[in-house]
Amino acid sequence: MEIVKAEKIRKDYHIGKLIHTALHEIDLSIGTGEFVAIAGPSGSGKTTLLNLIGCLDKPTEGDITVDSVKIRDLDNKRLSDLRNEKIGFIFQTFNLIPVLTAFENVELPLLLKSGFSHSARQKLVSEILEKVGLKDFMHRRPNELSGGQQQRVAVARALVKQPKLILADEPTANLDSSIGMSILEIMKKLNREQQISFIFSTHDKMVMDMASRLIILRDGNIKEEINQNNQN
Repeated sequence: MEIVKAEKIRKDYHIGKLIHTALHEIDLSIGTGEFVAIAGPSGSGKTTLLNLIGCLDKPTEGDITVDSVKIRDLDNKRLSDLRNEKIGFIFQTFNLIPVLTAFENVELPLLLKSGFSHSARQKLVSEILEKVGLKDFMHRRPNELSGGQQQRVAVARALVKQPKLILADEPTANLDSSIGMSILEIMKKLNREQQISFIFSTHDKMVMDMASRLIILRDGNIKEEINQNNQN
């Protein structure tokens, strides 16, 4: 079953009187439970494509479907609802709120969703933080955590909503290789156990090697797709 389908996607940006086309007629399908890396040089359109899939922007032309919902005609509120219900985000800069503890940072998305009692939130957040190895650090603020621990908090925050899709934009860029690998192993384990679909935008060879499918972008076009299921 498809979690994402992009059909003839074009994305233009207006720079003064000039038009820059970041993506050219992209066709792409991502299945439920896939672990996909989108790679390519800077300016190839990786982040633009991730933003479109994440409902943070809309295509100039074409259609994107996320979990059977076409996003092109959705208003801002319905796009926000779709993001909150279906999609988790992980960024290279962690984007944690410095005055909140790890527990409070992870709990925050649940405060924006209905249907969670206080006790249910407490239980779910504690379980997620334990899964990413932060059981003993959940009451520390970001400045009391290492870079790797902060990224684990960011992973837990993305997971706590129990999304069907997680989008990760260069999630290992600010980590050394051993810590980056440990974060990837956590995400791969969760992908296998819970069938959460992961899509990465990356320059990192570790991410590319671990992906079940590698999509190469260049100049806003898909140049190559490599199935790597035999490597995982």
